[in-house]
Amino acid sequence: MEQQTPLPEPLGFFERNRNIIKGFLIGFLIILMLIPSAFIQNLVSERAQRQQEVVQEISSKWATQQTVVGPVLMIPYKDYYKDNTGKVVEVSKNIYLLPEQLRIDGTLLPEVRHRSLYDVTLYRSNTQLQGRFNYQAIQKLRIDPVNIRWHEARLLMGIDDARGLEEEVVIQWNGAQHTLEAGVPPNSLLGSGLSVPVIADSQKHTVFSLNLKMKGSEHFYFTPVGKTTEVNLKSPWKDPAFDGQYLPVSSSVSDSGFTAAWKVLQVSRNYPQCWTESKVDLKSSSFGVRLIQPTDGYAKTDRSVKYSILFIALTFTVFFFLEILQKQQIHPLQYILVGFALCIFYTLLLSISEYTGFNLAYVIAASATVLLIGLYTWSIFKQGKIAFGFTVALGGLYTYIFILIQLQDYALLFGSIGLFVIIAVLMYFSRKIDWYQVPKYQPAKQ
Repeated sequence: MEQQTPLPEPLGFFERNRNIIKGFLIGFLIILMLIPSAFIQNLVSERAQRQQEVVQEISSKWATQQTVVGPVLMIPYKDYYKDNTGKVVEVSKNIYLLPEQLRIDGTLLPEVRHRSLYDVTLYRSNTQLQGRFNYQAIQKLRIDPVNIRWHEARLLMGIDDARGLEEEVVIQWNGAQHTLEAGVPPNSLLGSGLSVPVIADSQKHTVFSLNLKMKGSEHFYFTPVGKTTEVNLKSPWKDPAFDGQYLPVSSSVSDSGFTAAWKVLQVSRNYPQCWTESKVDLKSSSFGVRLIQPTDGYAKTDRSVKYSILFIALTFTVFFFLEILQKQQIHPLQYILVGFALCIFYTLLLSISEYTGFNLAYVIAASATVLLIGLYTWSIFKQGKIAFGFTVALGGLYTYIFILIQLQDYALLFGSIGLFVIIAVLMYFSRKIDWYQVPKYQPAKQ
C-alpha cells in the first residue's frame, strides 16, 4: 500500500490575513506620525510669533504704521434749545468741513533693520499735501451764518504715531504760515493728532499746502477726505502690497521700485463733505501701500508641514508594496524610523531657512532627507535598483511639493491633478498583487 503525503496544516486567521492586518497597522502608524508633525507645526508658529514680536519691538521704538487723516477744518458755531423749564440755552457745537480738492504726492524710502535672525522693514516718507476748501458746502447745513464763529476755526490732522514726525509741520494757509501743534481740541472726529488755529473767511476759498516728513513701519495709508482726492506714491521698494479700501488706478512695479496713483471721488465714500456732531469714521476708508518682505520663510514652512501627512502616507504605502512584491518583511520600527526621518526634514527646513532663506534651505533639507531614506531603503532590500527608483520617486515628490508652494494661486488645481496621478500609479502597480497570498493546495499524487 502506497504511503500518502499528508496535507499541510490549514493556515490560521492571522496567517491568511497577514497583509490586511499589516495594512491596518501601517495606517495606524501614519496617524501616529501626525503627533510629531503637530509639534513641528507648533514650533513653526512659535518662531513666526517670535519674529512678529521682534517686528513690533523695533517698530515701537522707531514708529508704528502711519495713517494720515485729514486735513479737516473744524468751525465752532452756537446752537440754541429750550430746556424743561422753557428757558433758551446756548450750546457750542462744531462744523466739520473736508477739502474740495486734495492732492498728495509722496515718496517712501525703505530701511531694513536686522535684529538677531529677523529683518524688519521700516521707512521714511516725504509727503506733500495741497488742496482747497470751499465754504459753500456749509450752506447745506442751514445754520444761521451769524452763529458761526469763523474766527475760532481750527485745522485738524490725524497721525497714528506722532513720534514718527521728523520735522515741524508747517502749513501754508492762503499764503500765511502756521505751525501745527500736538494735540486736538475736544471733538467727535479725532482722538489725537495735530491742530492749529486758522483764519476762515466764508466769502473766499482757502488754498493750503503742507509737507510731512515722518517715519513709520509696515504700512503708509491716507484717507480720501477730498471731494476729489488724488494720491501719487513712489518708492525704490520692489515688493509693495497695495492695500485698503481702494486700489490704485495705475501702478508700476519693477526691480527699481514702484509707482502708484489713486483717484477717489466723494461719491464713493460713505460720509459727506460737511457735517456737524454726528460720528464719522474717516479711517475706515483709508488706503495706501504695505511694505512686505519679499519672502516669508515661516509661512512657506508652515505650508510645507501641512503636506507632511502626504509624504508619510505615500512613503509608507510604497514601502508596503515593496514588502509584498519582494516578499520581505519590514518591521514596524523601520516604518517609524522612516517616518521620523520625514518629520526631521521640517525641522531642518525651519532652522536652515532662518539663515539662508526658504528656497536654499528646502534644497538642502530635501537632499539630506532623500539621501538618508534612499540609503536606508538599500540597506533593507539590498537591491540598488529598488533603492535608486525609490530615491528618484521621493526626490520627485519633494520637487512637486516645492512647486506647489511657489504656485500659491494654482496650488489647489495642480495639487489635485498631482494626487490623482499618484493614486493612479499606485493603483496600476497594485493591480496584480495577491493581497491574501493563500497557498493553493494540490491534491496528493496517488
